[in-house]
Amino acid sequence: MRRFSQRNSLVTLSDINITPLLDLAFVLLIIFIITTPLLTQSLNLQLPIGGLPEKQPRSPKDFRTVEVAANGAYRLDKKSMTLDQIEAELVRFHQVNTNMVVVIRADKNGAYGLAADVLDRCLRNKIHQVSLKTQPPKR
Repeated sequence: MRRFSQRNSLVTLSDINITPLLDLAFVLLIIFIITTPLLTQSLNLQLPIGGLPEKQPRSPKDFRTVEVAANGAYRLDKKSMTLDQIEAELVRFHQVNTNMVVVIRADKNGAYGLAADVLDRCLRNKIHQVSLKTQPPKR
């Protein structure tokens, strides 16, 4: 009998305690849920009403979005830039992809000249596929 009891005391536990791993997984999940909306924010714009409902038969990589805030701030694909930097980037993108469409999202309370400057720079560089983004009317 004595041998039997000594043998049981030498047996090691082979179970893995996964409780700390689950705690870590839940904490990471909560962090990602909180930070994801913060990463995808762009300028808070109030678009003018009009136009047709949006149809996008093209691939998303063909579109470059220029946002113009009411205070004169410019963004290209959610990155803050000056108008000259945006022009240089659009020319570079257009040389790589001639099917590129420039979508201009301008705040309805901003000066028209801010959006017209972007449109003028596109036309000067022979980028003719430009779209002015609006909100569809409510029916």
